[in-house]
Amino acid sequence: MTTSIAARKQFHALLNAWNARDLDLFCAQLTPDIQWHDLGMPHPPAIGRDAVRSFSASILRAFPDFTYELRESLCVAEDGLSCVGPFRLRATFTGYFDPPGFAPTGRRVDIDGLDYLQFRDGLVSRIETRFDPLDLAQQLFGLEVRAPAGSWRERLGVRVQRTHAWWLRRADAAARGTAA
Repeated sequence: MTTSIAARKQFHALLNAWNARDLDLFCAQLTPDIQWHDLGMPHPPAIGRDAVRSFSASILRAFPDFTYELRESLCVAEDGLSCVGPFRLRATFTGYFDPPGFAPTGRRVDIDGLDYLQFRDGLVSRIETRFDPLDLAQQLFGLEVRAPAGSWRERLGVRVQRTHAWWLRRADAAARGTAA
């Protein structure tokens, strides 16, 4: 059974291996059937050590100065089988992110998020990485995806959504043979 202390040590060992760019050590701390679901993945989740290594290598190629640090203390489950780590990552997009093939923008990102880890047999068996993907897109690509509150873009987005919702309700009603 993993203890709270062991979970903390495992999380920090994983963090240190990542920041040292030691993917052998990073992957050695994962179960063979690891599942990593990260909102930054082109096609989540990465399943298995090879898939995790491939995704990790693509991140480190695209963001060679990538740093990952804890913002707060870990929150560890009483049984020591899972924990949440609030993180901050900083990186500059100077290499190709492949797959899928995004070209470097030279832009710097500073993102806060949460990593949820589960442990099995003293290794990490699951990682869920959560952050605001719209914030990431804005910082990386200069895309203003989130419209300012009350702006014409927000009002247009609401109108488009309402029209789409109306069409969905109408299509569902037609499929059921009822009136919308």
